[in-house]
Amino acid sequence: MTSVLGMDIVFGEKLPKGLLPIGLDQDDPYALFKKDKDMILLNDKPYNMEALAHQLDDDITPNEYIFVRNNGLIPREIDTESWTLTIDGESVSEPKTYTLAELKSKFPTHSYQLTLECGGNGRAEFDPPPKGNQWSLGAVYCAKWTGVRLKDVLEDVGINSDAVYIGYYAADEHLTRDPNKEAISRGVPISKAMMEETLIAYQMNDQDIPLVHGHPLRLVAGGWPASASGKWLQRISVRNKVHDGEKMGGTSYRVPCTPVAPGDKVEDEDMCIIESMPVKSLITYPKTGAMISDKKLSIRGHAWAGENSVRKMEYSIDFGSTWKECDLKDAPNRLAWQRFSAEVEFLEEGYYEVWARATDSDGVSQPMLVPGWNPKGYLNNACHRIAVKVS
Repeated sequence: MTSVLGMDIVFGEKLPKGLLPIGLDQDDPYALFKKDKDMILLNDKPYNMEALAHQLDDDITPNEYIFVRNNGLIPREIDTESWTLTIDGESVSEPKTYTLAELKSKFPTHSYQLTLECGGNGRAEFDPPPKGNQWSLGAVYCAKWTGVRLKDVLEDVGINSDAVYIGYYAADEHLTRDPNKEAISRGVPISKAMMEETLIAYQMNDQDIPLVHGHPLRLVAGGWPASASGKWLQRISVRNKVHDGEKMGGTSYRVPCTPVAPGDKVEDEDMCIIESMPVKSLITYPKTGAMISDKKLSIRGHAWAGENSVRKMEYSIDFGSTWKECDLKDAPNRLAWQRFSAEVEFLEEGYYEVWARATDSDGVSQPMLVPGWNPKGYLNNACHRIAVKVS
């Protein structure tokens, strides 16, 4: 609470348990989380909000435009002095616990720009509408994360050869406040855990991670659905099987292993866990609805492709009939999004749509329309398009 208020709470030890300071302005999540007022609030139980496309123009997304996606309640008590991270599980011979200070002093520090996107980003475009928050385009960002590599910590603990998965456990509470229920406990295969860019992070954009984004410690697994990057990290379990924590089964962060008809019911055993996110792009300038008097327009944005890189970026002004190539920059590091730009020329006055299409390093391109339906509305990577009026 001190970190949210930005100063010490005088007599804080006398605050009745369960009572939040009125200064937190609990009815204003924008002030509470220091978010821009134009962001879209989708839910407040738990809090979920997204950015507008044009707010994501920075190469490194500032906190005020970073989407909020919670499954449970934000922890009420954070004590960084006593905070610890425990590594245990079936594939660890002897569990080990680290304080924050030990993590920072014992292991090399690394920083990466990493793209995190909600698996349900774009859900609002599916038909029939799947259940869940109706995200449009803004549940994605690329921040600079600083911390220690998960692989370094796992190697220090010593993991057995039968390790196949890791699962995280966090301090957030279930919506019912039932201590026997977890809000979320997901994970990644051991191969992803051992990648260079998978971090146990304690800073975001060169500052302590904001409370709503996981202060004081967060797992960050860029390029995969953001639900794999557990906030308020307290424990990592090294498993000898696929992790079976909350939100790992059923339809949670899973898609049909084979295509299904819209609205079909899919059995749990026919659902596959989402891993690397699909190729996607976003026009961040200008914002849709632009009105121009010149027949030339500069556009720019970002493209990303999960574990892959983006090989080619194109735009179309004739509803996808023809495409022209954009200038595409290399990523500053693997799993960061890539900047694209182009100079668009319009033939005559009138209404146009500018469409953007990315192609990844495997040669896979974004679909022009919403891809195959799935029960939870995941992985919509259809081309982004903006409206432009030339007069």
